[in-house]
Amino acid sequence: MGKIIAIANQKGGVGKTTTAINLAASLAVLEHKTLLIDADPQANATSGVGIDPKSVETSIYECIIDNVDPKTVIVETETPNLFLIPAHIDLVGAEIEMINLSEREQMMRKALAPFKDEYDFIIIDCSPSLGLVTVNSLTAADSVIIPVQCEYFALEGLGKLLNTIKIVQTRLNPDLDIEGILLTMFDTRLRLSKQVVEEVKMHFQDMVFNTIINRNTRLSEAPSFGKTIIMHDAGSTGSVNYLNLAREILEKNHIITQND
Repeated sequence: MGKIIAIANQKGGVGKTTTAINLAASLAVLEHKTLLIDADPQANATSGVGIDPKSVETSIYECIIDNVDPKTVIVETETPNLFLIPAHIDLVGAEIEMINLSEREQMMRKALAPFKDEYDFIIIDCSPSLGLVTVNSLTAADSVIIPVQCEYFALEGLGKLLNTIKIVQTRLNPDLDIEGILLTMFDTRLRLSKQVVEEVKMHFQDMVFNTIINRNTRLSEAPSFGKTIIMHDAGSTGSVNYLNLAREILEKNHIITQND
């Protein structure tokens, strides 16, 4: 049975899209059929796997607003086992268009339900907001990963996000779990990075992943080539970090990879 994981944080610049792209790619190369859904109007996850958003004719927007069959929207990427439902700038208008719809928070769940089990994992890259599209993503998801950067003000806004997750759990999706808090942009040279790790682990304990994503030049430049870090530089620190994260998630979910 497929597992849907949303990657969410309303704070920008925390490594959310980087995590969505590279976690999805890592699960895929570990031989788990994976679907990446770009639910962010900026469409960075779409361009980050080599698809030009300007060439996208049908996207997640048409799936949730116009009831277009998502199977007709899915595209293959150059990473084996990794597929994409792209985004388009039209998604900006989805918030307004959904306001008057009945069951407006359930649109994405309904769209994904018919083919959820055709994939081992479905990873949703949420937009950096707590609007209706993000709420739709959380309502459709089985769990959520929260990226937190190892920088000053790291915990700022986290309480608001956790409150939104609690509301979604209470009213819309009682089965939503927090998969974990992921520490990103860790700089081994900075004392501050180490202090943030200690602070987050002190506050959230077992909710924090053991894997930490290091600040890495190859990881930062990969999207400009339209490549996942594994396709760009499989031996880089960033690639190793995300493969470790994928293995940690598989272990947590009691799934053994065929490569292990």
